[in-house]
Amino acid sequence: MSEVSIIGIDLAKRVFQLHGACANGAVIFRKKLTRVQLRAFMSQQPECIVAMEACATAHCWGREIEKLGHTVRLIAPSYVKPFVKRQKNDVADAEAIVEAASRPTMRFVALKSEAQQARAMLFRTRQMFIGQRTQTINALRGHLAEHGVVAPKGAIHLKRLADTVADETIGLPEDVRELAQVYLAQIVGLNVQVAALDQRMRGAAKEAEAARRAQTMPGVGPITALAIETFAPDLNCFRRGRDFAAWLGLVPKQSSTGGKPRLGKTSDPLGTMLRMTLTGNGWANATFAGC
Repeated sequence: MSEVSIIGIDLAKRVFQLHGACANGAVIFRKKLTRVQLRAFMSQQPECIVAMEACATAHCWGREIEKLGHTVRLIAPSYVKPFVKRQKNDVADAEAIVEAASRPTMRFVALKSEAQQARAMLFRTRQMFIGQRTQTINALRGHLAEHGVVAPKGAIHLKRLADTVADETIGLPEDVRELAQVYLAQIVGLNVQVAALDQRMRGAAKEAEAARRAQTMPGVGPITALAIETFAPDLNCFRRGRDFAAWLGLVPKQSSTGGKPRLGKTSDPLGTMLRMTLTGNGWANATFAGC
């Protein structure tokens, strides 16, 4: 019996579909395993290539499987989809993952470390709190507008609303005044959380070697440097700066055919967190006074 050379795993929460193939692509096995069975099964397999789609849990499983001596390759789901034959099911998905990973020109996703994923959670938690703060400010402004208190959009005008709520000479119902204080307290609490996360980011930027080196470049501060170290792969895999810009999506989307180039708007194949940090959109007004 031929020895398995590549295993494709269709990840899920509890049940995983495996597809094993030899060097010439012939099917060796198709198995459905639980979480506990997967670890035991992979420990018994000879060292081979293990391919998975790059989803939320792929990096954790990739690190566990690498400890067993296997070579892990993560593939973007959009690159796996063209290899799915006919019907969409777990068996077909696992086989498509093997087919995609076997292509010599396939591009793979870099496996993230636990520290990188922890820092990514730090960025996304901060962004979530900023979104909640914006939502709370907009809700407060909308409620007060129903009672004749109008203020321009933007967090910078929150102090105007707070002063209006505190001014007892303005005829606001007592219930409205009390509920507005609840909104304002919630906004202050979110400001404290965002400031604490900012402090943690600056501390993490001092500890990460790549982030410290990135800060030596003009215009790159601790937050931007930490974002590059967290979300970008090893920069040595890029031949030039233009390749890194293309990876970020800072190139026009192409829809060319017949020798006629057609360039569209700037593409965004990846997450917007790193792009937003590099361009300064949404990060310049991380905190504001008057709350």
